Amino acid sequence: MLLIGEKIHIIAPKVKEALAARDGAFFVDLARKQREAGADALDLNIGPQKKAGPEIMDWLVDVVLEAVPGMTLSFDTTNLAAIEAGLRKLPQGYGAIINSTSAEEERLAAVPPLAAKYGAKLIALTMAKEGIPVSADARVSIALEKLIPRAQEVGLAMHDLIVDPLVLTVSGCQEYVPQCIEAVRMLKMVTDPPPMVNVGLSNVSNAVPAAMRPLLNRVYMVMLMAVGVDAAIIDPLDEDLMTAIRIVQQRDASTPLGALYLKLHDAVAAGAELEPSDVDLRDPVQVDVWKTVQVLLNKVIYTDSYLRL
Repeated sequence: MLLIGEKIHIIAPKVKEALAARDGAFFVDLARKQREAGADALDLNIGPQKKAGPEIMDWLVDVVLEAVPGMTLSFDTTNLAAIEAGLRKLPQGYGAIINSTSAEEERLAAVPPLAAKYGAKLIALTMAKEGIPVSADARVSIALEKLIPRAQEVGLAMHDLIVDPLVLTVSGCQEYVPQCIEAVRMLKMVTDPPPMVNVGLSNVSNAVPAAMRPLLNRVYMVMLMAVGVDAAIIDPLDEDLMTAIRIVQQRDASTPLGALYLKLHDAVAAGAELEPSDVDLRDPVQVDVWKTVQVLLNKVIYTDSYLRL
């Protein structure tokens, strides 16, 4: 599984300040911490940067590669000139990801050829001009009718196309959160070979109190792993999240929480649901996981106090 570190993101005030000040030491430290925590790649989100994008990306790639030589980099900006500036900086043999194209005509015309030109993987969002479709079927249809054909047209190998069915937040979009799980499941079955599938995990907990976000993220991650997700943009510095991923990958049932994660994983993989009998209701940690599953499946309405109900 490809774990893409999300911490270099301009939405974070400290990142924005460090980028403006060209504080290389800040990014060296952040890049090294993410790799040491288990990230396989680093997402470099510099925002639109309409004017200074190429110069910023050029500088940032130099800094990050000095910190973590050999690291796969994901170029996350709508500025194509900045993406190409980053791609040109990578030495031969380095992995690269373009994050991202949508199914909008303008993006499909310009972004996939860039990925093919540089041999980069391409994250392709199941989002058209009208916005993000709510149903799993509609998201998969965009992949089948627009994203995959365009990738094939420009000569991009299927293993270099990473379809992203777009995680939505439980805060305001709760009824659509299970649809992303089903979209991943369907995407892994609709073509042979299937495309890789990516999720931006932290989106599920956007606009949620900070203390509650990690629990939602890691439980959702276990559920997404059950349906075959290949890549995820995550916070690798969240030790509990990385533990949950390891538990699923290693089938480690040596702790009560690990055993519960595996029961959840196997139930979702089978198209079923976790049962109350699977949970030790005397264990508050397991109870919190159980309540979180119900929220993520839209069985219980999300509120900021759902863990206390």
